[in-house]
Amino acid sequence: MTPPETKPVAQSPRSCNPTAAVLAWAFPGLGHVYLGQRQRGLLIMFGILFLFLVGLLVGGLDAVDLKHDKIWFVGQAFNGPIAFIADFLNQAIIQGKPEEAKLHLIGLGHVNALGTLFITLGGLMNLIVILDALYPTEWDDQPTRRKGDR
Repeated sequence: MTPPETKPVAQSPRSCNPTAAVLAWAFPGLGHVYLGQRQRGLLIMFGILFLFLVGLLVGGLDAVDLKHDKIWFVGQAFNGPIAFIADFLNQAIIQGKPEEAKLHLIGLGHVNALGTLFITLGGLMNLIVILDALYPTEWDDQPTRRKGDR
């Protein structure tokens, strides 16, 4: 006996929206707000900015460092321009000081690594959000009602 043949389900190609993707990189969640998914965009914005800010609070401004932590900065760059601003402030404020003064301004050991990890995770989450904004799907922020519900 051979199994019955099944026809492949035709999927419609998803449209590409580069404007939403650029907005999603420029400020996390903004791409989804642009697409009309306001609630989803605000939740994304809260989650990613929370990880970024907690990473800065835990690891200090030194947690974002393009010069010394290049591989980590690749993931952090997906947070958008705020990662580049944090790196600029790090280079201008902290890295330009002598070693004795720098020791009082940077996070050391596990604390710095934890802050770096938080910020990188936020950036990698935003990469997924950027791809979702680039190829959007139908999404309704309003809860659906079943028949008979009032």
